[in-house]
Amino acid sequence: MSPIQFFILQLIAHVLADFFFQSDRLAIQKNELGFRSPFLKWHILIVFLLSWLLSFQMTFVFGALIIALMHYLIDGLKPWVNKSKSLGKYAFFIDQGLHIIVLSGVCYAYASYASLDAWFNIPGSKSFLLVVFCYMLCLKPANIFIKEVFRAYEIKVPGSDDLPNAGKLIGVLERVLVLTFILFRQFEAVGFLIAAKSILRYKNDDTIKTEYVLIGTMLSFGIAVLLGLLIGFVW
Repeated sequence: MSPIQFFILQLIAHVLADFFFQSDRLAIQKNELGFRSPFLKWHILIVFLLSWLLSFQMTFVFGALIIALMHYLIDGLKPWVNKSKSLGKYAFFIDQGLHIIVLSGVCYAYASYASLDAWFNIPGSKSFLLVVFCYMLCLKPANIFIKEVFRAYEIKVPGSDDLPNAGKLIGVLERVLVLTFILFRQFEAVGFLIAAKSILRYKNDDTIKTEYVLIGTMLSFGIAVLLGLLIGFVW
């Protein structure tokens, strides 16, 4: 196993734990209560197990423990960041940034001082693992990222506190399609998809809602394009 494969596997473990193995309701509870949240301990257990299991390294149990403990501190202190007038609206980005820094440091230290001998040969190259990771980001994480960008810039449609479920599904589908088109170098299809969505959306006479959808669309397509370029660079 190469250090890059090892790091991508840890990123996958983080995305699974932070986005797919917790509901929105439990995430909100954890963000509001911090150390007092009953769910936080279970969340940290999930972080530890996924980090250790996806390392495919028996000796990484200590590295996974460090990642879990740092995750506990970061998530436990998040309510104080949320309450900050200057940092509150950027809490999500600060939280995720700190998690990535911790993962990077632990992975670098472990790869430098320990041999990356997996329990068995990991199926797929680093490019394959990166593709899996990028498709995962196109799902729930990208929806949450877009919602937090709206929150940071105080963009809100009257009478709506969240992305509509239909909008979430459309966003997921368009990102998956755009990323797939880019991987197969069908750039004309990406342009057609953008044009088709623009024609449908601009029929709406509600200017505020149109601008809201336009920003969301640009962010959604931008995420997929950047992930496609990242895969192309590594591939």
